Amino acid sequence: MKKFVSILLALTLTLCCLPAFAAEAPALTLAVASDLHYNLPEDTLTRFTDDPLYGHANRRAAMENESGFIIDAFLADCAKKNVDFVLLSGDLADNGRSIPEEHYAVRDKLLAFEKATGIEVFVIDGNHDLGSGAKTDIADFKEIYKDLGYDHARSARAEDCSYTADLGERYRLIALDSCDPTVSTEDGMSLAKTRWVLEEARAAYKDGRFPLLMMHHNLLDHMPLQRLFSHNFIVRNHFATAALFADAGIKVVFTGHEHCSDAAVYTSPAGNVIRDFATTSLTMYPLAYRLMRFTDEEIRYGEEFITSIDTAALAEAVDGYTPAILAAMEADLTAFSKQYLKKGVEYRLSLSLTMEKSGIAPGSPFYPLVDAAFSSLRSLLEMPLYGEGSAAALAASYNIEIPATPFATGWDLATELVSAHYAGSEHYDITSPEVTALLRLASLILKYVPDGVSDALFTGAAGAIVNALTLREAKALCRSVFGGVAPGEVFAAALVSGLVYGFANDADGLDDNNGAFEGYGKTDRASALSQKLTAFFNKILLLVKNFFAVIG
Repeated sequence: MKKFVSILLALTLTLCCLPAFAAEAPALTLAVASDLHYNLPEDTLTRFTDDPLYGHANRRAAMENESGFIIDAFLADCAKKNVDFVLLSGDLADNGRSIPEEHYAVRDKLLAFEKATGIEVFVIDGNHDLGSGAKTDIADFKEIYKDLGYDHARSARAEDCSYTADLGERYRLIALDSCDPTVSTEDGMSLAKTRWVLEEARAAYKDGRFPLLMMHHNLLDHMPLQRLFSHNFIVRNHFATAALFADAGIKVVFTGHEHCSDAAVYTSPAGNVIRDFATTSLTMYPLAYRLMRFTDEEIRYGEEFITSIDTAALAEAVDGYTPAILAAMEADLTAFSKQYLKKGVEYRLSLSLTMEKSGIAPGSPFYPLVDAAFSSLRSLLEMPLYGEGSAAALAASYNIEIPATPFATGWDLATELVSAHYAGSEHYDITSPEVTALLRLASLILKYVPDGVSDALFTGAAGAIVNALTLREAKALCRSVFGGVAPGEVFAAALVSGLVYGFANDADGLDDNNGAFEGYGKTDRASALSQKLTAFFNKILLLVKNFFAVIG
């Protein structure tokens, strides 16, 4: 009992010594962008399809030749809005690992902006920026960007690119290198890095400053089951890490990598809240960045868009831009970038529906079966969605009704929901015609594609499977298939429906692009003490409950 009282007293004394902040500081305004993916422009425009406006849309759906001009427009925007600081959360250069010249070009743009405006820029690396043994490694990155954050570093990790720096009178930036230098896209989080963030958060509070975290990888899920389907884009043990960061007093983290505009919120078991603001790629639809305004009482955020670029300079730098392409950009750059994204996603997915990408050799007994299935699937996605000879008419023959939507093809519909994910604040709910149409189109695919494959191809492939199995394996296969068909269908429908709905609808209560929430100074020392004591007692009660559950 004495030990328990001693622990409680120590906790109380510690919390009573929370830093006392001075009178409210001036507001802090940040421009936050991510994934600039700067590319050195081509000499001549490369085309991938025969589309007259979007034939140059690449498989990444990134506006590569335009990237430098988009960055220029972004910096000009920041100067007009007179922000206090600019934060860039990684992937500054698209081929930064292998083409250092891309980094030099980005650096020169940022330094020129600083010199012209007096507005400081703070960067951190992304997975495209450096690699061990690459032409740009950790030391190179820190040297290239030494005057863009590192020159203001209060502390830094020698092992990676992490550092801290003060922002204005009240805040401190913790710029965390979340990347694995040897494996592209993989997160490089470690116990040492986590401890460093916690130590720097405590040091910030001790110095009378509020900690803001910036890193490339996501801290929280920004798409359905991200840890399962897109695990390289989110830090490992993300809920445990988020709880530690939240309990250390970090309320806001800026991330990128997923190329989506999405805000996610997490409350730790101790009741502390942290919000992860993933910012979309600056050089992809919707060509957006964030404006964040901090006061002690409130944190307000909004989305800003790049609506024009210097098309004359673009046409002079890269040969092959037609007057029609340039006119479309000038008329509505946001709409152009959206169609560019959709065409790029379609091009990428259509490449996946080829035998060259399937990994199945031409001599394989499965080759004709998969080839026929791919052909049927491509045909279904490319045919008109409505009218004579359409997917809707075909669906009707299977007693499937495709609800009316404004989209022309299956590709048009599917890529619309992808573009909504990139833009954020997805508004499609489970009853939306768009979501219903996509799910019913998926059900049509499951019926139509097998019908387009001859019985001979199916039986030939089945024979190959049976011939490859022992009798015991064949029996186990039959039991697993015929004993689980109905539950499997239910599971597949639930999984697909849940993923599509979660991808197309944002229902976590935190708007992705525009909103406000309580500031760092909103919680006073008394309420913080009460909250921590409550959490402490809750943990004690949980331990007691678990103890009796084990022995009972």
